[in-house]
Amino acid sequence: MTINAENCETMAQVREGVDALDRELVALLVKRQAYMSAAGRIKNDRDAVYDAARIEDVVEKVLTEARKQGLSEDIAEPVWRLLIERCIAFEYSEWDKIREGQKQSA
Repeated sequence: MTINAENCETMAQVREGVDALDRELVALLVKRQAYMSAAGRIKNDRDAVYDAARIEDVVEKVLTEARKQGLSEDIAEPVWRLLIERCIAFEYSEWDKIREGQKQSA
């Protein structure tokens, strides 16, 4: 069982905590990825995959939540911008894969 960061006394405890959090983050990213798959399935137009206004909306919401919870904006913004970039790339690949499968079965 991991201990809270403020109670860590050794680097082994810090690493154990970080490793546990990384596993939780991966599980959450799997859920986020599922929504990107759904978006790729739902959007009829490939041009709709990239939405600059939505990107800025997501980043602003994340920064608001970061401020509320005490996450450094210097961590939050670049992490989310990269996450969004990679999720868009994934959504494009999902969009293409779904449409390619539909062409082959037609």
